[in-house]
Formats: sequence, structure tokens, C-alpha cells
Amino acid sequence: MPRGRSLRRAPFLSFDHLPAPSGSLPLLTEWSAKCEVQIFSVTMRGIELLKGLRLIHRNVFHNESLLPIEKVRLSPGQAGLICGWGLFTTLRIFHGEAFAYERHWRRLEKDAAIIRLPMRYSAAKVRVSLHEVIRANQVSEGCARIYLVYNQIGFWQSDEKHPEVDLIIYTAPLPQYHEPVRLALREQGRHAASPLAGVKTTSWLQNVWAVAEAHKEGFDEVVLLNERGEIAECTAANIFAVKNGKVFTPPLNSGCLEGVTRGILFEIAPEAGVAVIQQTLRPEDLYAADEVFISSTNRNLIGVGEIASHKIATAPGPITQQLNNLFDTYVADYVTRRLAAASH
Repeated sequence: MPRGRSLRRAPFLSFDHLPAPSGSLPLLTEWSAKCEVQIFSVTMRGIELLKGLRLIHRNVFHNESLLPIEKVRLSPGQAGLICGWGLFTTLRIFHGEAFAYERHWRRLEKDAAIIRLPMRYSAAKVRVSLHEVIRANQVSEGCARIYLVYNQIGFWQSDEKHPEVDLIIYTAPLPQYHEPVRLALREQGRHAASPLAGVKTTSWLQNVWAVAEAHKEGFDEVVLLNERGEIAECTAANIFAVKNGKVFTPPLNSGCLEGVTRGILFEIAPEAGVAVIQQTLRPEDLYAADEVFISSTNRNLIGVGEIASHKIATAPGPITQQLNNLFDTYVADYVTRRLAAASH
């Protein structure tokens, strides 16, 4: 896997205000009574000038249609959009195939039941729509996001006709990263006792704000502690500590997300003779570890070199590298099977 400079994931349809390159510009539409969604049109020259910023691709699937982004319309009358009552998942695209789609969909279904979001779409139908976006944007290697936004809740709804749940799918280039990463530490970053702990909702402010604060101090990501002072996760990754040849990671009752990469590691690590154990961890356990790594859909496994000014001796360490290679093999096998099935 290529290793380079890290660019973190951006929240849904959130773009920084940018200096204007010559040629076609990123265009923000005006909000009116029937507010058109933000429009972004960037020429190839503009992309070069904005090198380092990850922009979503031009074609977006919205409900029943594949549309250029300037034709996609969202409304301030969609209460779930405004208040963050929705779900999302980020998928990795390998050779034009959405990796581990089934696992992502199962998590969406589980989370939908928790937040009472009606699931009006089938896994098979959404998968077809996802690959329609992948083909339209000619994505071989990259990532995709699937959003489900609940429209018919709360106050401040408009009298427009909206589907009960909006489906939004788009793709983007794969963010680059460097290794090892430096992690900050934040207390009260997760509330393990919350009924929404571990649910991947579109209410994402807590995560992007924590990362932004960490970036100001020169860190790449943040280790989030729960109300008991235990390690939960990072803002967009699960975390693992290696000690005496064993791998430890926080249990789900820490408030962490049930990450797809995390789940796969539980299955494949024993094949290499490596035990992955769910165990309550505290900051001191990370500081004393032989290796620490984080995992996520867009980053696979990345070694951690520092946590809150505490240096980790080896990053990436031998077990981190072993598991990352094992994961790469798993991904390649999955994609090969999917492509073979599609050709029949």
C-alpha cells in the first residue's frame, strides 16, 4: 500500500472556503426558500491548484437517480439533514469493487434499528446504485460513502414532498497518509453509557472538532477516553495495543465503533497465530505497549509512533506489519472472488 501524507476524512458536504483558482471555481449556492444544495465544479487546473484537498467526485446517486452534483437538491426542510438524524458508512474501493460491502450494510441495518430509522432500501439495490456511482466516476481505487437521512422527524420541516429516508451515495479519491502517526489524548471523548454509543450517525461534530483541535497541536488523530477514563477509540479508527506477542483492543462496551476492519482482524489474526483480545485499556497500557496501531476502512493498519508525547518504541512494529500484510491478502481474495462472480 502506498504511504504518503495523511489527509483526514471530511464530514458530509462540508468544504472549507478556498482561495479562488483561475478557471472554473468551487461554487456555493445561495440558500433560498427552496435552497439548492451546494454546488462544486472544479476544473483540472483548479484541482492542481487545490492539490492536497480531497474533493468528492462529480456524479452522485440521490434516492433514485444518478446526477451531476450541481443537480442534486437537498432542502433545509429536511429536518433529519439539519439535526443530524441519519447514518453513514465509508467503504474502500479496490479495483472498482466495494470491499466488505456486506459487513457495512449489516452495520447500517443494526444502527438503523437503534435510532428508529426506517430501512426502505435493500442491500442488493443499494449495491447496484453504489456500483453505478463507481462506474460513472471511473473509480478504480478510492472510497465511497453511503448516507441514509431520516426526513420525517422533529420540527422545522417544510411542506415539500420528501421521501421518508434520503439515500445519498458518492465517491472520492483515497486519502493519503504517513506512518507512524502521532495521537493526542482527549478525556470525555466518548460516552459509553449512551444508547447511541457505537452508532455511526451523521451527527459527526464531536469527531471532526476533536481532530481539528489535535491538528492545531501537530497531531494526526486523537485517542478518545470514555467517562470512566478508559480507552475507547480514535475519532475515525479503532485502536490496538501489542504486548508480549498478543494484540489487545477495547471492547464494544467502551463506547467504540464496531469497525469493519476491526471485525476482520478478529477473524484472520488467529490464522497467523496472533491472538486479538478485547480488554479494557487505559492510557498507561498504550504507553507501555510494544506496538500500537490504528485501523480503519481508508487506512488499513497504521503504526503509532507517539501518544500524547509518549513515544512508542517501534512503529510500525513486526506484528502490525504482519497483520497489515494478512489484511491486504484478505482484501485481494475478496476482490478476486467478487470480480470472478461478476464475470459469470
